[in-house]
Amino acid sequence: MPNDRLRDAILRNGLTPVAVAERIGVDAKTVERWITQNRTPYPRHRHAIAAMVREDVPYLWPEAVTPERASKIGQSEMVQLYSRRSSVPNELWRRLIERAEQRIDVLAYAGLFLVEQDPMLVDVLRQKGLDGVTVNILLGDPTSTAIERRSVEEGAPGVMAAKIRQVQGYYKRLEDAPGVNVLYHDTTLYNSIYRFDDEMLVNMHVLGFPAPHAPVMHLRKLNGGDLFRTYSDSFDRVVLASKRRPGDEMAA
Repeated sequence: MPNDRLRDAILRNGLTPVAVAERIGVDAKTVERWITQNRTPYPRHRHAIAAMVREDVPYLWPEAVTPERASKIGQSEMVQLYSRRSSVPNELWRRLIERAEQRIDVLAYAGLFLVEQDPMLVDVLRQKGLDGVTVNILLGDPTSTAIERRSVEEGAPGVMAAKIRQVQGYYKRLEDAPGVNVLYHDTTLYNSIYRFDDEMLVNMHVLGFPAPHAPVMHLRKLNGGDLFRTYSDSFDRVVLASKRRPGDEMAA
């Protein structure tokens, strides 16, 4: 059975088996066998090709990385663990946003702190969209029961919905911005996720504690690791269950 994922990734990046072979120093027929016979390259070649076509090793060769190895690599994906979100330096947020070139993903209920700590954030996100960065902002649906449940658990009924409506005033300015999507979800969040290309801040939620007082993991994606991928997959699932406006039917 041919490796169609590898073939597609090579063609999608404007490459040929000959070009790939020249770049990594192997015979072109070897690359052809990797594609047509689904042969598995040596690890050094897998990583070189994955970087070349901008895909993950486990996506191109699902059987090449064992769960044990993926878990081991995943441990190295953690750059820093902060005991609470309020300890994450503002400079780190600013650097991650400014350096993003492909995607910025925000999954939260309100995430009001982002616009409060950087009044220019909305303008920056608009410019990022114009520059070709895909920006997805997923906010909680203030009409959903999940939002009120979270407020009650934090001992402040009604506060979360009020925060969402407040942040809507900021993001309303992005309604017509190219490349920027502001969507709403009614997911029971276990974590808030902030992704900037291959780096991510994961704000873990702790029952009874507001998000600023809960831990944050700073992750950096490594090829073959499973920790970063776990949270990016979670984000993608929420996108599929999100809607354009609060109260709308779920997106198809």
